[in-house]
Amino acid sequence: MRYVTYMGTDAYTNIATDTWLLNNLNAKEPVFALWQNNNAIIVGQNQNTFGEVNQDFVDEHQIEVVRRVTGGGAVYHDLGNLNFTLFVPIESAANVDFKKFSEPVLRALHTLGIDAEASGRNDLLVNGKKISGVAQRYAKGYLMHHGTLLFDSNVDTMVRSLNVADEKFISKAAKSVRSRVGMIKDAAPKGLTLQNFWDAVQYELTDHGKDQEIVLTPQQKQEIIQLTADKFLTWDWNYGRSPEFNFKNHAKYDGGIIDVQVQAEGGTIRDINFTGDFLGLRDWREIKDQFIGLPFETAEIKTVFERNHEGRYFGNITDDELIKLFEA
Repeated sequence: MRYVTYMGTDAYTNIATDTWLLNNLNAKEPVFALWQNNNAIIVGQNQNTFGEVNQDFVDEHQIEVVRRVTGGGAVYHDLGNLNFTLFVPIESAANVDFKKFSEPVLRALHTLGIDAEASGRNDLLVNGKKISGVAQRYAKGYLMHHGTLLFDSNVDTMVRSLNVADEKFISKAAKSVRSRVGMIKDAAPKGLTLQNFWDAVQYELTDHGKDQEIVLTPQQKQEIIQLTADKFLTWDWNYGRSPEFNFKNHAKYDGGIIDVQVQAEGGTIRDINFTGDFLGLRDWREIKDQFIGLPFETAEIKTVFERNHEGRYFGNITDDELIKLFEA
């Protein structure tokens, strides 16, 4: 695969770069990027940022908070973490095999002698511990599949950033995270540094260095910088997406956690919102207008889910599971 080099370690710019490439790549072949962020919380598109972030700790330690355009849960990034993004041409979101797109990264890890495996809906494991979580978005004929590779991240900062918890629970939470989360350096050959690891993954993904870089032009970089300023640096995008509603429900399925909030007037849907860590391949807001004006009745709502089933707007959460949200 050919590759793109991002512009630095600013989380806002890097998440904007992911999005810009998804919408502007003209290559007919898979493309990847390896990149790092400063200390940052990356929030899933459908999450309530206020509920995911320990804001006092984040402010005190100047941790960047940015919302991505893919689903899934909030994740912590630092310079002990290597991120990857794959852009893969596909014909339709309907038939995506999520695990298939982890295979290139798994091959790279295996080449380094790291016995990683894919598990669950979006995880890579080493010795039964999670070293990576991924998310996807489909747009304009491309699937963007991006995720983390925990090489040597700071677990204490991770826990304190992501959990608005009483101080007495911090130590217990950190211990719990350490029991579930692994670091690649602990399973890697002795002496492997993060830079060695980065170089080795890039070498493997570029067919042993044969595939060359796609160099962004100054104009393209400026477009990314503008996108960062207009969207990914704004409070409205990163925080201001959790309005109050007069019907709420919550459910946890194999395909993820999902909450629905509906504002209804006179028995008619006036506004609707879905939040959670579900891994939609397309943004559910593309079909939001189809709910507006409908009677607040399960039969009517179900027709919208069925009509848009192939878009995989809610990942692997089924239409029957979605409609149960409205039956409580």
